[in-house]
Amino acid sequence: MAVHTTLSYRFFLSIALLSILAAVSEPTDLTTELVSLRSSSESGVIRLNDVSKFITSVATPRPYSLIIFFNSIDLNSNPLQNFRREFGFVSASFISNNKNRSDVTNKLFFCEIDSSDSESFHRFGIQSLPQICLVDPSMENLRHHERGMMEEADVDGTAESVAEFVESRTKLTVGPIHRPPLLSKTQIGVIASLIAISAPFLIKKFLKGETFLHDSRFWQYGAVLVYFFSVSGTMHNIINSIPMYLRDPEDSNRLVFFYEEPEIQLGAEALSVGLLYTGVGLLLAYVTDALVRVRNVNEQRVAMVLVMVVSFLAVKRVVYLNNWKTGYQIQMYWPSSWQ
Repeated sequence: MAVHTTLSYRFFLSIALLSILAAVSEPTDLTTELVSLRSSSESGVIRLNDVSKFITSVATPRPYSLIIFFNSIDLNSNPLQNFRREFGFVSASFISNNKNRSDVTNKLFFCEIDSSDSESFHRFGIQSLPQICLVDPSMENLRHHERGMMEEADVDGTAESVAEFVESRTKLTVGPIHRPPLLSKTQIGVIASLIAISAPFLIKKFLKGETFLHDSRFWQYGAVLVYFFSVSGTMHNIINSIPMYLRDPEDSNRLVFFYEEPEIQLGAEALSVGLLYTGVGLLLAYVTDALVRVRNVNEQRVAMVLVMVVSFLAVKRVVYLNNWKTGYQIQMYWPSSWQ
């Protein structure tokens, strides 16, 4: 009887020990897998295809946190992809600044989920992009992801904002952000060589007055170009990486060049308004500089009427676009006797 009791006790003890070992080794195996996936990525951002494997299948608290960037490769949006690149800079900087410190780097993994994984998007309830979510070690259910979402006010598209969000939530230090230089050493060397070779010829031409800087047409075209940039807001679009167009979410084959929302201005809208205003400006320059030199009065009158009609239609089109986007109507201040 004692022998059977001892055997039964050993059997259940072995089962209990195996269960404990399995529970302990599973997170370790997942951490090792995450480290392997991270090492195979250029910026250290892991492309997750099975998010439940690393979150819901592991007992809490997990030994790691996941910060997830929700992306859409099919969406032709420069701000979104630029933000994704900034997210990659944070990941690479975190790994580089904490090199040889696996106790730190293995506590946080930067991940990405694409919109093609509709199941994961549905689990997190993602309705708009960009979105960033931090899954902390104690999160047991994906329905509680709201507490880890990055606030819209903090999503400014920069790596610094992501690093600040990570440091405030995880108490880990990301460190300085490392961005690649605009030009590589090879490109800088080639440019320097070209400048050194061409410098004597350029100096000789400049002294003879044969460069484009001595051509009045260059300054005329430059003035028109600066005027176009000013009235179209092109520099604003370049600095903020405004896309030229968007793809219709209901029809991926259809491109949207004019978007009926005042908060969103596409590059095509700015170019069209800029061209209209530039046309009016050139017509005004023609009237004040060239038309006054025409001696035939009838030709002056006909040209003046055409300029006024074209300018009126161009400005009317700009006003219509503004009314359509904002919903506000610009009232015409006609004389009271005309109303």
